[in-house]
Amino acid sequence: MIEIQKLNEFEQKLGYKFKDTALLKLALTHKSYAYESVNNTKVRDYNERIEFLGDAILEHIISDVLYRITPEISEGEMTKKRASIVCEASLSSALKRIGGQEYIYLGKCEKTTNGRKKDAIIADAFEAILGAIYIDGGFDIAKKICLTLLKKEIDTVLSGGELNIDYKTRIQEKLQEHGTVKIEYITVNEYGPEHDKTFEVELLFNDKKIGEGIGKSKKQAEQNAAMHALEKYK
Repeated sequence: MIEIQKLNEFEQKLGYKFKDTALLKLALTHKSYAYESVNNTKVRDYNERIEFLGDAILEHIISDVLYRITPEISEGEMTKKRASIVCEASLSSALKRIGGQEYIYLGKCEKTTNGRKKDAIIADAFEAILGAIYIDGGFDIAKKICLTLLKKEIDTVLSGGELNIDYKTRIQEKLQEHGTVKIEYITVNEYGPEHDKTFEVELLFNDKKIGEGIGKSKKQAEQNAAMHALEKYK
C-alpha cells in the first residue's frame, strides 16, 4: 500500500497517470536495488533497458523541436544545442525540480554514498521514465511530458544561454580550428561493484593522449578528460 501511494504521488508530480504502474516502478528502479532485493544476481528488473529506449525517444523529441523552431541554424549548431539540453546535468536538474530523485529505488550501498544526488543516476531515471511513458501512453504523450519537464532547459538554450559547460564540445572546437583531426575517448579502466562503477577515460588527439578523467559514468569521465585537456591548452 505504501509503495502504491508513493508511485501515485510521483505520478501527480509528473503529470501523467500510468495504466500500468509496474512500468513506472521499473523506470525508477536502479540496478543496485534490484541486485540487493533478490538472490538471483542475474535479474533484469531494473531500468537500464527502458532507459535505452527513453534515450532514443529523447533525442528524437529534441531534434524535432530544434529542426522546427530554429530554421536559421546549421546542423552543427543544432547538434551542440541538443547536446546541452540532453546532457546529464540538464536531465538531472529537470527531474529534481519535481523531486523525482526521492522516488528512485536505490540499494543500501547507493543510499549510503549519496546516490540520490548523483546526476548520472537521476538522468538515467529521467530517460527511463520517458521510455515508460512512451510504452504506456504513446509517443505524443511522452513528447508532451518531456517538453514540459525540460521547458526551462530548452528555453535557456534557445535564448543563447548555457546550461552547463560542455567540455567535450569546447575541446573539439579548439582542436578542429585548423582542420579535420582524430579525437577519441578511450575507456582504459573500470572498477567497483556493478551498481557503483568508476570509469577512467583517456582523450586521444591524433593518437596522442592529451587528457584523462575519472567519473561515475563514462559520460562524466569523458567530460572530465576534456576539461583536463582544456586546462592544459590554457
